[in-house]
Amino acid sequence: MIQNIRVTKQFDFETAHALDGYTGKCQDIHGHSYHLQITVIGKPIVDKAESANGMVIDFGEIKRIVNDKIIVLFDHRLILRNDSRFNGIEANNMRVRYVKYQPTCENMLIEIVDVLKQQFGIGVELHSIMLRETANSFAEWYAKDN
Repeated sequence: MIQNIRVTKQFDFETAHALDGYTGKCQDIHGHSYHLQITVIGKPIVDKAESANGMVIDFGEIKRIVNDKIIVLFDHRLILRNDSRFNGIEANNMRVRYVKYQPTCENMLIEIVDVLKQQFGIGVELHSIMLRETANSFAEWYAKDN
């Protein structure tokens, strides 16, 4: 019997943000070195005629998807809420991205999940995603919880 296997790939990117309306230090523009961990689940291919025989998914395919769909949205960008008090900063900063949500680690993770849910082929499902904001602070999403 072919068993489900979890396959994980990790990524790092740098992002700045500001949490407008928050009463702590994070209300002002600051940055983090984020660590993203993507885990998919599926059964390994058992067709000797397939070049991916024995794989759930090629690690390179996960890398391509995440780089093309996620990293480009966040890496070396300043993420601000649409109604941010910093509106207009993009006139002197080319890598500003406005979003509809408060750019917390949790909300950034939700956006990442929403984008990645549609990216994997038949037989490969998103299992979990972890977004680490600091060495000891992170948010996690699990398919089974949703």
